[in-house]
Amino acid sequence: MKKAELRQSILKKRLSMPEKESRSKSDRICFHLQSSPLFSSAKTILAYYSFRQEPDLSSLFAETKQWGLPRVDGKSLVWHRWKPGEPLLTGAYGIFEPDADSPTLEPEEVDLILVPAVACDVRGYRLGYGGGFYDRLLCSPEWSFKFTIGIVFDFACLPQVPVDEWDRRLNGVCTESGLIVTQ
Repeated sequence: MKKAELRQSILKKRLSMPEKESRSKSDRICFHLQSSPLFSSAKTILAYYSFRQEPDLSSLFAETKQWGLPRVDGKSLVWHRWKPGEPLLTGAYGIFEPDADSPTLEPEEVDLILVPAVACDVRGYRLGYGGGFYDRLLCSPEWSFKFTIGIVFDFACLPQVPVDEWDRRLNGVCTESGLIVTQ
């Protein structure tokens, strides 16, 4: 199956999930992340604000960590420091993001990146939304060595997703069933 077809199929399934089921599965994902030494030892974590029924990580934001959320700037992601309760604005794609004037985070400050995805495979490859934002980020030298965990529901963790030469493997995938470290 091609990327576009697979993306459409997974998104349709995700959007049809009842809110209560999505919340329960998201809570289990957060539990597995919080139980991981990778998470507990991280001081600064890049995350995302849930959009279109993505696994919701908001319960993690109660943890005493430095959080970073992305803001779309042209074809790139800019990471901004964010504290729970600080206002977020609706960005170019309808996703909540920090204000452009809020302080940014530099790569050397970051310990862990929680990566949104449409699907991931057990090898660590990710099927994104098609904009290439995370592909460009993870291929750049300053970000390429950061530990990355793809966040998806079980039904979106597949044996294999289509891969292009620019796709980079994530270091792990977390679902409601647990955290798989892939490399």
